[in-house]
Amino acid sequence: MLRIFHNSRYEFVKHWRLAAGLTIAFIVAGLVTFGITGGVNYIIEFTGGTLMQVQFKQAPDVAVIRSTLDKAGISGTEIQQYGAATEYTIRARDEKQVEAQAAGAEGISKEIGAALEQQFGAGNVTIVRTEAVGPKVGGELRSGAFTAMVLASLFTLIYLAIRFDWRFGAAAVISTAHDILVTFAFIKLFNFEVSLTVVAAILTLLGYSANDTIIIFDRVRENLRKPHRGERLAAILDRSINETLPRSIMTHATTLAATLALLFIAGEVIRPFAWVMAFGVFVATFSSMYVAGPILLWIESRYPREADDATARAVRKGNEPVPPAANGRSERLAAR
Repeated sequence: MLRIFHNSRYEFVKHWRLAAGLTIAFIVAGLVTFGITGGVNYIIEFTGGTLMQVQFKQAPDVAVIRSTLDKAGISGTEIQQYGAATEYTIRARDEKQVEAQAAGAEGISKEIGAALEQQFGAGNVTIVRTEAVGPKVGGELRSGAFTAMVLASLFTLIYLAIRFDWRFGAAAVISTAHDILVTFAFIKLFNFEVSLTVVAAILTLLGYSANDTIIIFDRVRENLRKPHRGERLAAILDRSINETLPRSIMTHATTLAATLALLFIAGEVIRPFAWVMAFGVFVATFSSMYVAGPILLWIESRYPREADDATARAVRKGNEPVPPAANGRSERLAAR
């Protein structure tokens, strides 16, 4: 069997400053874009309104479509090409218009269809699909998506605190929160629409990233129970990451291959999910190696575990090696 990265000895933890700088720069870029463009680009599912996919016999002029809808009294629409040059999506987000219609959002879609047929001629415009969501339903979906992400993070923290130690749990949750923030910045920088599909990708990424961190922390815990031979905690973290590196590379490679297949083959509907997941694979790998470990080191230095063995505490702070005679007591301490 092919063995990759076997007995590797890369140093990951010492590059935490570079990793922090890259993360901060990316998040700041996302925040700047957020401030310039004005908020998150929610899809109809969250804002309420009407989404129509229309197909023309001949490629139309977008300006003509917009002026036609404006003349019909349908303002605030977004018109985007969808695939071929003859296919477009039209989004009417004006909630007041939706509420004013007796038939709700369905009435707006009929008005749009009638206006386009009058301008381009009957039979030259085909309504491929129509989606309509009321403002109240969109608000409920948006709040439900936010609640789902908060609860997922909370349960992850509880699980890790029980499985390991609150220090490990806090480091893993902060690392996962880093992944979510960076992913939001990615979504904003590339102006992806936030839909239920994108929320599903974020929740999937949350579990994927936490699982990757848990595997490394589990190996750290095992290595802490072994004789340390004078190793500092930073060295133990590096050794644990290197020992799990072959498994991580294979897992990330297969996940990325499946995600890229969705990205290039599955079509427009699933493409936002595939984009977020493809980016998330790299983010999860980055954070489990360069974010989770340094955060754990910082937490252990600020809140060391209570112990009567000064040398065991020194291992966590990275100050002194552990004498061979103290190995037994250090092992018992690490097993707590």
